[in-house]
Amino acid sequence: MKKTKMVAYLGISIALYVILGMLVKIPLIGHIGTDLGYIVFGFACFAFGWPAAIVGIIGCMFESLLVSGWIPIGWMVGQVIIGLMCGYFYKHSKNKAIHVFITIIAIFIGVGVVKTGIECVLYQIPVLVKLPKNIIAFIADTIPMLAGLWLGYNYKTAIIKEQV
Repeated sequence: MKKTKMVAYLGISIALYVILGMLVKIPLIGHIGTDLGYIVFGFACFAFGWPAAIVGIIGCMFESLLVSGWIPIGWMVGQVIIGLMCGYFYKHSKNKAIHVFITIIAIFIGVGVVKTGIECVLYQIPVLVKLPKNIIAFIADTIPMLAGLWLGYNYKTAIIKEQV
């Protein structure tokens, strides 16, 4: 794929991430809620590979700025890890079970470990206070990310059927 086309698709994905992320918010605990932007993030990781990490980083930043006016450093660094891991493995493995496993592991590392660690250090929050909230965020983000991966499979199947 040409670089210009990739940049355009990533830009569209960022816009969709922000729109879907702001469209429906089901609050779970504190400021943590479902984020439908992860559907776009999962699809982008499947479609574009590791460059889709940009969708997660910039989409998360814009969504947070528009909704609450702050930049979530922990979320953004977590998005880097999720995007790089999922994007790499989605492109280099054809096994759907590995994709699901990597998605769960990547989000756990990105949200459960990295985000928790960064926020505990930055805001001096005890780990035992922050970790349970981020485990809920991990679950809330895993479900739409897997939905995006599922959409990627179905999109790929539809394209292959059209070409036949």
